[in-house]
Parts: sequence; structure tokens; C-alpha cells
Amino acid sequence: MEKITYCLYARKSSESDERQALSIGSQIAEMQKIADKQGLKVVETIQESKSAKDSGGRMGYQSLLIGLQERRFNAILTWAPDRLSRNAGDLGKLVDLMDQGVLIQIQTSGQTFTNTPDEKFLLMILCSQAKLENDNRSKNVKRGLRTKCEMGVRPGRPPIGYKMVRSERFGEPSTIEIDEERAPYIKKLFTYIAEQGMTGREAKERLQKEGFRNISGGTVGFSRIFNILQEPFYYGEFVYGGIRYQGRHKPLITKKLFQEAQSKLKRTAKGKWGRKQFYFNQVLKCAECGSGVSGTEHTNRHGKTYIYYKCNKYGGTRVCKCKYIREEALFEEAAVIIAKTKERHIRLDRRIQEDLAKINRFRPEEDPISIEEYLIGIFRQGSQLEKSNVLRNFKEKLMLQEGKIVLTR
Repeated sequence: MEKITYCLYARKSSESDERQALSIGSQIAEMQKIADKQGLKVVETIQESKSAKDSGGRMGYQSLLIGLQERRFNAILTWAPDRLSRNAGDLGKLVDLMDQGVLIQIQTSGQTFTNTPDEKFLLMILCSQAKLENDNRSKNVKRGLRTKCEMGVRPGRPPIGYKMVRSERFGEPSTIEIDEERAPYIKKLFTYIAEQGMTGREAKERLQKEGFRNISGGTVGFSRIFNILQEPFYYGEFVYGGIRYQGRHKPLITKKLFQEAQSKLKRTAKGKWGRKQFYFNQVLKCAECGSGVSGTEHTNRHGKTYIYYKCNKYGGTRVCKCKYIREEALFEEAAVIIAKTKERHIRLDRRIQEDLAKINRFRPEEDPISIEEYLIGIFRQGSQLEKSNVLRNFKEKLMLQEGKIVLTR
């Protein structure tokens, strides 16, 4: 008879449905005792923390099958049949290996399964029973969550502005209450956008200056702000599993305010509301190494935000000594260079020409505003977007050299 050698296989799922199962260490210890008592030769041990509900998802189990096929061992020692399989796919592979004579025996804590019709049938029944338990458990959990939603309680952690309050009495459900510290900021967020016409970024920066912080005390990011603005939970409803339910929690805002905020957000250019505009990106080049100049935003400990620009070193060099420079300083540098340059250096687009013509239409013919004066005025009083448009109209390249802007061909 072929000598039987065993692989000890131990598994415990990280999911909550197997909290009562023995730990991996306990399984190995118990099965080693059985091996010592019965004189079983264990040549290899495989352990893993992975659910067995789905077929093909366990690396340790795949190694077990490969070891059987390579004849490193020909039997399995495990705590129970459900440690090996809780799905039909993995169970079928075990039975196939038994039919081929590759897998001679499966030894558990209380049973032995060999390549006989009755024992293989019993193995299939026990593993199928484990699959049935999984399916029923999943079905019962989904039913319970659906019932909870129908009662007006959204499963899971409530959004920022609310808090979960655990019941002091055993068996009673938790309640969702308003977080008095952060709820006022949520109301302001919707109000700033719906009634004051702010963008998401502007509202976020305003709230940050006013002291809006998350539960951990950190600043609330743009993605979190976007999620807040899309969350119907704040006016009393919630969506779970693709179905909308009426919640029993106290709303923070009215549905009308929520819809007005959504309307204002849709009017904002796609992708622009939460993205900072770095106006010198793709306009300036580093004079030292030829790489691009990129902007970055920094917020100091007092909550004040500044924008800096520096060489991004994409040209391949790592020794560029280009220093950071504030955006305000760059605009001043651009105004100085416009005052020194001639009109022939600037490519005037149609909008600039039309704006300048409108201004000069109301001025004396002997005292028109020159293009240089007009452009300097934009850099002194115009918006940052207008300043960026002017920078893109230079015929020469704009280079950043030792904190100053220079023109190069």
C-alpha cells in the first residue's frame, strides 16, 4: 500500500460569520495532537485567513491542490470539512482528486474520509451543508438589513454631522443623533452654495477658516465635501441597496435647500468646483533645467492658504536649485515684464482687442490707453484667470530664473 503523508491545512475566515471557529493556532495544535496520537506523518503545513464561500479565491487552498498533484503528500489533515470548502467549486476539485487516486484520505478531528462512495458522499453532504449555512446566513442578514431600512434606520456609520449613540440597555438598538459640534457647519455648507452662490472650493475654504474639522480633528477634504453635498441623509432620506428610504432621524436641512444646492453645483463647470487653478502651470518653464513649473497649495497652522510654484524637475535632472516662489510675487514679476516689453512681443487675442477698443471708445482720441497700460491694469486689478490669459499671449517663452520671469526665444 502507498505510504500516507499528510498536509495539515488550517483556515479561519476574517469575516464575522466565523468568530466562533477555532483560531488557526488552536487548529494546528489540536490537529498535531491527533497526528501524534495516531502516528500520522505530517510533511507540510498550510494556513491562511480567508473566506471559503467563493471558489478559487484562496492562495493557500490552491497550494494544497498543487501539492497533491505534485505528489508531495497524498492526504489532508484538517479540523473539519468546512475548513476545506464552503462552495461547490472547491468541493468538486477535492472529489475529483479522490476519484483520480491522488487524494487518498482526509482526516478531521472526528471523521475519516477515503475514496469510497459512502465516505465521499458524506463528505459532499457535510461541505454542502456548510454552503447552505452560508447562503442562509447571507439571506437572513440581507433580510434583517432591509427590515432595518424599512424602519427608517440606515445601516452602518452615519455621515459627518450625526453620531451613533449606543443604548445603555442590553438588546436595545442604537440611535442616530445630531452632532451639535459639526452639524452647524453642514447647514452652512449647503447655505453658502444654495443661497450665496459659492463654489464647493470656496465653501470648503470658508468653513475651514471657521473651524470645521472632522471627528479626528483634521481638515475635511474636497472629496468628503462632495460626498456631503450629494447625501440625501441630511434632509431625512437615505439610499441603501439602490432603494430610497425615509429615515426616522432628525433632518439637518430642508429638501428644498438640498435641491437648490444641487442646482447650483450643476451650473459649475464639470470638475472645476473642487480643483484649485494653478494659473502658471504650463505657462512657465525653469530657466535652469528646462522643466515645467508646477503650483502647490500650502495651509499654515493658522488656517491661511498660500500658493507656491517650483520646478517639477520632469526634464530629467535632480540637481535643479530652483526655489519656491509665491504666486503673488509671480504676478508682480509678470506686471513688471509687461511694463518693459513692447506690443510686438505680445500676441493679442480677439477678446483683448475688443475689450481695449471698448475702453478707448469712451476716452479722448489724443489720450488712448496703450496695450501695455491695459495689461498692467489687468495684473493690478483683474482676476487670476484674466492674468493667466494674458500670460498665454506672450510670443516668447516665459522662463523662471532665480525668482524672476524672463523672456526667451
